[in-house]
Amino acid sequence: MARPRTTPVRNVDLARLIDETGRTYGAIAAAVNRVSSEYGAPAQCSAASLGRWLNGSVPLPETMPAVVEAFARLLDRSPLTSADLGWSLDGAARDTGPDDPWRGDPVAWVTRLGRSDMLDRRTAVTAGLYSLAAAAVRPAQLATRAGPPGRVGAGDVARVRAMAQFFGDVDDLYGGGHARSAVAAYLVDDIVPLLRAASGPARPDLFSAAAEVAYLAGWMAADDLQPGLAQRYYIQSVRLADEAGNPLMRATALRSLASQAVDLGHPTHGLALADAAAAAARERTPIRTRAWMTGMQAEALAATGHDPRRALRLLAATDSDLERADSPPASQWTGNYRREGFEHQVGLTLLSLGDLPGAEEHLCASVAARRPPERRTRALVGSRLAMVQLRQQRPESAAATLLALADDLAVVRSARLRRTLGQIRDGWRPARADPTVEKADRLLRSAQAGTAGTWA
Repeated sequence: MARPRTTPVRNVDLARLIDETGRTYGAIAAAVNRVSSEYGAPAQCSAASLGRWLNGSVPLPETMPAVVEAFARLLDRSPLTSADLGWSLDGAARDTGPDDPWRGDPVAWVTRLGRSDMLDRRTAVTAGLYSLAAAAVRPAQLATRAGPPGRVGAGDVARVRAMAQFFGDVDDLYGGGHARSAVAAYLVDDIVPLLRAASGPARPDLFSAAAEVAYLAGWMAADDLQPGLAQRYYIQSVRLADEAGNPLMRATALRSLASQAVDLGHPTHGLALADAAAAAARERTPIRTRAWMTGMQAEALAATGHDPRRALRLLAATDSDLERADSPPASQWTGNYRREGFEHQVGLTLLSLGDLPGAEEHLCASVAARRPPERRTRALVGSRLAMVQLRQQRPESAAATLLALADDLAVVRSARLRRTLGQIRDGWRPARADPTVEKADRLLRSAQAGTAGTWA
């Protein structure tokens, strides 16, 4: 419980919500700092900050969204606004939280997100904040769009899909930290004008292709540790897919929302999103796609800590579907779930269930099976494998795993990967006297600094 006060409380709404959390001032401050760190603007909130706010002061505008979101998560109450915390919406204490990305025109949302991603980094406070309220599954709601229709044909769709494939290949090779602004610019400058003019038989295919590019932008933002921005891109991908009447693309974007929620420590929301993705995938989708969704359900369920037996049954069902699935076209990148992806998913599921040797076995198989262009994924899965080996008190094995990935670490730009490498370096600090660990530590230090080609 919060500590007793010796001065009167001026903000009684905030005091009431602090009491409802059942947490100390320090624990609440830590929650605010965790939220703010998600979008690259770490706050310096402390127990003393809570005391000042209770005395009548107001958080800084750049801190306010993180405070509101932290309380929403602690109370599991969404949506929550600054007014609920006793801060008036007029004057300096405006409600600076993000708008609801499930409302409004998705084309307008894509324009707004893309421009923010390209140009205006100041909007990271609101565009980059992951929202628990937005993680709730919403039914399809089609936007009513105005404006004169124009000629949009199959050639336009083919060009958009070709660019989606091109950007996807670049992402596989170099990570989400490379060329993300180019994807955002392509969305705003090339795709949005087509969407506003689209009519006729090519319209559904165009909206499906746009949903693919928005999804890719979200994937790259997530890899670059911009979770709120990624969440909003994914949501617009869902909504564009709904306008296209494309359940496969809807399921694909919902699945990534589920994976993101689990990765950020919200497994209950992740499971609800994974279930929604699986429900969407039951409609006119290939067996391979169904397997992809079922595997995500297993991973999310294991992360909740509930019903491990069902999680294992879901993995078995995923394996069975993969065995029966037809080979997908080489050009199909949404729902193109392969054996190496399944091995990764098994490894993550077993890790949540506490089976470290089993997780290591499957993560190792996933790394070994990756194709040459999958540099980012191979490096990311390999770093997770090294973390599992480190948790089993085998720093030399972790070091050997990462040294084998030196070529990938030299070229991949991924903030998500750099974060994991930093955790590994902290974890094996006591073992740095070992020659293999020392050599790998130099590699990781160079990779974090973006100079891995000169580490040896």
